[in-house]
Amino acid sequence: MEAPSYTAALAELRTVRDEIKKAQAALAKLEAVRDKQLAVLGGYEKAKAERIAPAAGLSLAEVVARAPALAPDSLTVTPDAAPGTPDAQPEPTAQPAEHADTAPLSVAPAEGAPAPSMTPAPQPVSPPRATMPPQHASTPPAALDAPRTLPSIPADAPEARWFTHTANLNSQRPNFVQQARSTVFLDTGTGILVHRDQIHRLELGARSAAEILTAVFHTVPDGVERIYITGGDPWHRDTERYPYLRDAVAAWLNAPTPGWRTDTGRGKDRMAGHFVHPRTPVARYQRDDESQHVEIRSMGEWFDLDGDEPAVARDAFVLLWQALRRHFDDAVIMGSPSQTGRDLWTRTIPARGQHAEGYPVLSEELRGLLHATAGQGRTELITPPRVPDQLPGLVEYDRTFAYAKHTWKSPVGTPRRITARTFASWSQKEQTKALYGCGHWHVRVTVPDTWNHVGILPAAAPGDRAWHYPSTPGTTFTTWAGGPEIHTALSNPLQPWKIEILDGILFDDGKPLDDWAKKLKEAWTNLTTQSHFQQDRSQARAAHLASRAVRAILLYGIGSFAQRPRMVTGTTPRTLEREVPADAEIIGFDDDLITWQKPTGFSRDPNAHPEWAAAIWSGARAALLSQRHREQDTYAGALHTPPGSVVAFRTDALYLTSTHNWPYQHQPGDYLHKGHLTGPLAAPASEEDLLALRDAGRAALTQTTTGV
Repeated sequence: MEAPSYTAALAELRTVRDEIKKAQAALAKLEAVRDKQLAVLGGYEKAKAERIAPAAGLSLAEVVARAPALAPDSLTVTPDAAPGTPDAQPEPTAQPAEHADTAPLSVAPAEGAPAPSMTPAPQPVSPPRATMPPQHASTPPAALDAPRTLPSIPADAPEARWFTHTANLNSQRPNFVQQARSTVFLDTGTGILVHRDQIHRLELGARSAAEILTAVFHTVPDGVERIYITGGDPWHRDTERYPYLRDAVAAWLNAPTPGWRTDTGRGKDRMAGHFVHPRTPVARYQRDDESQHVEIRSMGEWFDLDGDEPAVARDAFVLLWQALRRHFDDAVIMGSPSQTGRDLWTRTIPARGQHAEGYPVLSEELRGLLHATAGQGRTELITPPRVPDQLPGLVEYDRTFAYAKHTWKSPVGTPRRITARTFASWSQKEQTKALYGCGHWHVRVTVPDTWNHVGILPAAAPGDRAWHYPSTPGTTFTTWAGGPEIHTALSNPLQPWKIEILDGILFDDGKPLDDWAKKLKEAWTNLTTQSHFQQDRSQARAAHLASRAVRAILLYGIGSFAQRPRMVTGTTPRTLEREVPADAEIIGFDDDLITWQKPTGFSRDPNAHPEWAAAIWSGARAALLSQRHREQDTYAGALHTPPGSVVAFRTDALYLTSTHNWPYQHQPGDYLHKGHLTGPLAAPASEEDLLALRDAGRAALTQTTTGV
């Protein structure tokens, strides 16, 4: 770009800026009119938020926030802590004699050793009786910013219903082989279509689903069952017409497709209907005569393509299949990494021996409890004054293939409830073994009075499934945590935390994921090596993408075990808005249709094992804080850095103010030095700031190491 072009582009950018300001002002006026109308409607005695929400194009929570009078009586809550005191505890209540064994026990490290010793807690507090809250119910305005209260096990929970398995529901080795789907790779931006070893150029018009289906099936008359979009993101073609990406995606999915209709599923394939996601949606169609079925998916589910041609994506899938077949005799690549991961795992279930009958699924009560109390990866931005306003630098360390490090041991067997009294009755050796084992613990935590580093244990924060990590000295909070995190809190290199055991769930130690994960790690290692030594740049790139796909199979395969409550997405004509289900959340609308979603509870999924996902997530969060490298006899992680030097956590990554000489052997879990910016730098104030610095740091480190 030359100077005149640069100046002209700046002028055009200013014009766009002014247009945006005008549009924002107009939108603000319309929103003000809408909010006034909501207030008027809220004054009507018989007004209901369920009726008003679809008319306003808002969710129930948003309507209630603007018109508090519309809050349903059933949603009134009594916060456990006074406003402004998120760490306040409920007043101690009398403990019924029959439940006296639920009194909490304090856990403190033994002198000079990480093993815990136990002393009774001062005043017993009976755990609040709780039922699982609806995941998408709207909340009154008074509670929108209140701390989220985690559920606990009811004191009188019947063992036969809670601490058991769901009848006749086991993960079992399949007795059939998956059928491969005829697949093409399409860049809707360029119109390039790759089918096997053939490359075609299509005319896609406005890139609607109907035009894509017509063009693809005209070019490949033998039929296609899966279309991967490698570029162009056609579902984002009309984003300027909608306030949110999700609305644009829903409109694209629900647009007319002459000769086709939304798929209703077939045979063993239970996947039906569209999946609305702002960036990686799934469109499923079938011919009106049901003669053909096809799905349109985003390549972004598997890996990020940085302008790569569709042929590179095709080559990556070929290499992926070859690598998997070396370890799984009947490997088939399915539509998504999570589907592929779970299918491959079921084929490692032993045909003989202890688990030949499969792995039983937990009771719905325990699955619901784990869903509500076991968070995923740690995401936290630490801002001034906890870090300097001007950072001396920003260094990114990313744990390579991190979750693969934590699959060697997982919970199996019938779960046992470990009350505070039971825990206290054990010897110190038994207590230590339990905390090192596969367990999920309800604890009251106190940050040491002289603590000056990052938080260790997660605590519920306002918002749906949001978490934060208290670190203020003297703070007390109640939470759930896995054994690895409890161990880190008790035996970290700085100062032990006070842990009081309120309740717990303890499993036997097993290896249900070990064989599966080892095979995936070997496939990942082979592909990673190939990407480094392959002379052909295109094939090297394909091998790298294939290695990323293996990572996605393990990562999303683990996530799929968590089994969240099912969400159903539907549409209702605007003229029939009263037909929108009362418990549905409005997620999009246009002139013709209202798009909504609603939870339907847990399905009878034979591969639902949230206890496995929770254990792996807990281990990964703990390893971000402290991880031992046995061969080098050293440690790495956030707690092995100076106070005030940790800027952020992002799932597998740490952002620090300086470099550290941590060992890196290209093994799962090792800390890879991935980005480096020299300071002084303004401390990031938002996630957008952090991501901008991250990208700049990666580019700077690449330039430094390669000289490019």
